[in-house]
Amino acid sequence: MKPESKLLRLLDNGEFVVTAELGPPKSCDAELVEKKAEILKNYVDAVNITDNQTAIVRLSSLASAVLVQQKGVEAVLQMTCRDRNRIAIQSDILGACALGINNILCITGDHQSFGNHSQAKNVFDLDSVQLIYTVKQMRDEQKFLSGEEMKKAPAMFIGAAANPFAEPMDLRVIRLDKKVRAGAEFIQTQPVFDLEKFKLWMEKVRDRGLDEKTYIIAGVMPIRSVKMLKFMQAHVPGVAIPQVLVEEIENSPEPEKAGISFAVRMIEDLKKIKGVRGVHIMAVEWEKVIPEMVKKAGLLPRPS
Repeated sequence: MKPESKLLRLLDNGEFVVTAELGPPKSCDAELVEKKAEILKNYVDAVNITDNQTAIVRLSSLASAVLVQQKGVEAVLQMTCRDRNRIAIQSDILGACALGINNILCITGDHQSFGNHSQAKNVFDLDSVQLIYTVKQMRDEQKFLSGEEMKKAPAMFIGAAANPFAEPMDLRVIRLDKKVRAGAEFIQTQPVFDLEKFKLWMEKVRDRGLDEKTYIIAGVMPIRSVKMLKFMQAHVPGVAIPQVLVEEIENSPEPEKAGISFAVRMIEDLKKIKGVRGVHIMAVEWEKVIPEMVKKAGLLPRPS
């Protein structure tokens, strides 16, 4: 069964899509989720709902996705392998589809040691490739992982993440190939700061023909401060940040404006790369700047 997904429809029609991330609050504040959805409405084609990102307890991604869709914004449910075994994962997939969620992003999830419950036990019953396969089997074969058949299959548009900057690069492309073979139909990458390195990764992706087997959506992150950049340089593995960018933000009298300007330039450059089918904007807890970015990058109006 083909998913009732606007994101899929736009990609199939050859549109350059715009997605964004929405981080649920560390509380049961539904109104905050709804306010963020209102900010993004009409500026993006779909919104990823993060799943306890950085292993910090937040409002459920599934509940947040429902709230977002009630505001007229299509949701992409992020699902991590960290917190659920295969029983809970399959149950949540069924629940999401029953509630009208038809896009899913399958990811491993940050280790619990990064979060606010570092002593929690992780699960990792499945890894991200196995999770992708699970969703595909449930949808296409109408079967649970156990082999038992179900009466109604969850129609999900299946996504995965990729990091073009972790070394060795060739291994990252091989892992992307595994995800595509498992059933990943769209890929959202980690944020691009080093354009030349990303171009090299895309060249390797094209050499394997993966750009014709899945939709590549490149990550973009607006920068709020040089402190943020230096933190990522020092503490976030697999992130490539050119020193020239650090200096640009550091020397600017208005770092936030410089960070937004950089992100807009990056979007314009990514649009020119063969095989890139859209951008995924990760404005961590800074969703209010996304409309400005989309407008400055010439991405309005969004297709209906």
